[in-house]
Amino acid sequence: MSGKKPPISNGGGATYKLQKVLAQSGLGSRRDMEELMRSGRVTVNGAPATVGTRVGPSDVIQVNGQALGRDADKTPPRVLLYYKPEGEIVSRDDPGGRPSVFDRLPQPRGAKWLAVGRLDINTSGLLVLTTSGELANRMMHPRYEIEREYAVRVLGRLSPEQQEKMLSGIQLADGMARCESVRDRGGEGANHWYHVVIREGRNREMRRLFQALGLRVSRLMRVRFGSLSLPRELRRGQFIELPSREIRPLLVSLGLETVSLEAARGARPVHRRRPARRAR
Repeated sequence: MSGKKPPISNGGGATYKLQKVLAQSGLGSRRDMEELMRSGRVTVNGAPATVGTRVGPSDVIQVNGQALGRDADKTPPRVLLYYKPEGEIVSRDDPGGRPSVFDRLPQPRGAKWLAVGRLDINTSGLLVLTTSGELANRMMHPRYEIEREYAVRVLGRLSPEQQEKMLSGIQLADGMARCESVRDRGGEGANHWYHVVIREGRNREMRRLFQALGLRVSRLMRVRFGSLSLPRELRRGQFIELPSREIRPLLVSLGLETVSLEAARGARPVHRRRPARRAR
């Protein structure tokens, strides 16, 4: 472990952990920022930064030799609600060249979109994206037990005993899993709909729960993540940006600080995806 002392902040007043400031700027998660500091790519007032460095408003932060804009600590992070269609992946890198949710999103200045959790290629519905690594981490961390609600269409129906098993717990390969609620939403023919709430985000957890009960999921759609619901006006492939008045309660509920919300951006309009141009 390095014996270097963390750089001392220039000014007085409130100071914040550097990794938190970097994460909130949209550069990545807090863990990513800690690795960035360990690699020597971050300086504060010209001195190499270490994990534990605290900074204030007057400190000059540089990442890879470029000064970090400090607007991030004056305005709340940006948050998008995207209606992910089936057939898109939640990744920027794919050797197979499959369509990505990031292909259609606007590029935020000086930051990047971070997906709050993932949806597999065959799952549609609400995908939350933010420019704040800290916000994304809090929403995904098991400690905060944030609810995820899914609309699930299955071939067949759950018996009362099976519904009780989902509520009490089912043993999966990676441990016990249980649902907070299971609501019957009806259906016709062989298909039946349920709304199911869980508090974890394990890989393909919803599909595996029904599979453990001998039922196959024919359609899966996330309709809510915590306090954020899929807007009714959105269509597949559309997104909307939350106004600051809706971001503030989210930050408060997760224990995140925010400053000068009056300067935050207003709501962005719903954007429709344009059809891809045909090759000539």
